[in-house]
Amino acid sequence: MGRVIHFEIHVDDMDRAKKFYGEVFGWTFEDYSSYAGMPYFGAVTGDADAMGINGALMQRHGAAPQPGQPVNGFACTMGTGDYDATEAKILANGGTVALPKYALPGMAWQGYYIDTEGNIIGLHQPDVNAK
Repeated sequence: MGRVIHFEIHVDDMDRAKKFYGEVFGWTFEDYSSYAGMPYFGAVTGDADAMGINGALMQRHGAAPQPGQPVNGFACTMGTGDYDATEAKILANGGTVALPKYALPGMAWQGYYIDTEGNIIGLHQPDVNAK
């Protein structure tokens, strides 16, 4: 019990957020708004047989996080096979750098970004040669 099974990313502009996550990570979306009673799009994040979970984009109910504000909730970290190429997609699609790429020595490359909705997201590329 207690295993994370679903995530929700709060967004101001649903179309903008769907474009960002679709273009950067290849996610697809299913409209569950009629079930949720608000704009709510299920996010299919990859192959059902691969490690990971699916989640959703949901309409934000309040002010977006302000720049420089500490994280209030969870930061989702996405895996990638090519950190630099994924970072380029993030930046090309309106994201910005929150904490630049750094090495987790002998394990991976890690960094954090701000999506188009003001949320912090992580990026992680396993690499035993990271230093």
